[in-house]
Amino acid sequence: MDLGLIGRTAFVAASSQGLGYACARSLAREGVAVTLNGRDEAKLAAVAGTLRDELPDATIGYVAADLTTQTGRDAICRAVPAVDILVTNNAGPAPGELDEWDEEAIVGALRANMVPAVQLMRAYIPGMRERGFGRVVNITSAMVKSPAYDMGLSTSARAALTAISKSISNGVVADSVTINNLLPERFDTPRLEFMAQRMMAAHGIDRDEARRRITSTIGAKRLGRPEEFGDACAFLCSVQAGYISGQNLQLDGGSYEGLL
Repeated sequence: MDLGLIGRTAFVAASSQGLGYACARSLAREGVAVTLNGRDEAKLAAVAGTLRDELPDATIGYVAADLTTQTGRDAICRAVPAVDILVTNNAGPAPGELDEWDEEAIVGALRANMVPAVQLMRAYIPGMRERGFGRVVNITSAMVKSPAYDMGLSTSARAALTAISKSISNGVVADSVTINNLLPERFDTPRLEFMAQRMMAAHGIDRDEARRRITSTIGAKRLGRPEEFGDACAFLCSVQAGYISGQNLQLDGGSYEGLL
């Protein structure tokens, strides 16, 4: 299927690894000129080089900036003043418990997982509306619909992003600008490895057993492949997806037990 994205431009936040990188790779493969982002310039340069080697016809740029700061977001907007596609993403806060969630922790979660996405939308959506095409995809979490106790900070910040994105989507879709959220669960990424290492330390088990326990909680009985996630993102950015907006697409191997 031709997704109609050749010649489009995209900024993908926090895309030097993991699901952000998977989205950037899938978009680049579809002919989108992609700008990667992360805080480590050396790592970004290496990742961009790898992607260019794999996709020699692709246009791959990068901007090293901390998107949780206004200074970082200003640098992003100077380097990439306009895009057709915005993919927002950032690592979530560490797992914790109620007695750890003081005001600074709560505000910090919002600064990392809600504020940057909204501010980038404010920067890029006006141009999208003027040009009559835009796609925003927020990488949130399956925890938005199925909260776990120890992931309360991450869940609450991402739920806030979900709510405001729905509000914004209602006001911009008539200009062919869509906003959707991808809700991942148990993908084989560095974040999953972090969770496995945490389980190993907590239960005194080896890596294979930790991964087995994680996999056993998934309906499909396997970890998600990052490329599956990236391709779902690319489809939501396609011309064919212009009638899909304000939605939450769960990518969890069939694990969610709810109806809606």
